[in-house]
Amino acid sequence: MIEFDSAKDAANVRKHGLSLARFADMTKRLVAEDLEHSEREPRWNVIGMIDQRAYAAAVTYRGETIRVISLRVASRKERKHYGEATKQS
Repeated sequence: MIEFDSAKDAANVRKHGLSLARFADMTKRLVAEDLEHSEREPRWNVIGMIDQRAYAAAVTYRGETIRVISLRVASRKERKHYGEATKQS
């Protein structure tokens, strides 16, 4: 199950032009722990494809639920890392 805060979703749409709901469409996910932003609960950086374009998300896991914090187009560095990692699998 995927969930997100409606206020964060509206802010993400304003800032990045993309609803957090689109995380459900992300395929070929590469996940890494986010040690910089894990003060209250572990956060994870996720890179994957939506509509044949690389996107990056910040998420946390709450049991079986994935809570999406942000979703945006992946940076050049993230796309490069994603490409190298997916070539190895």
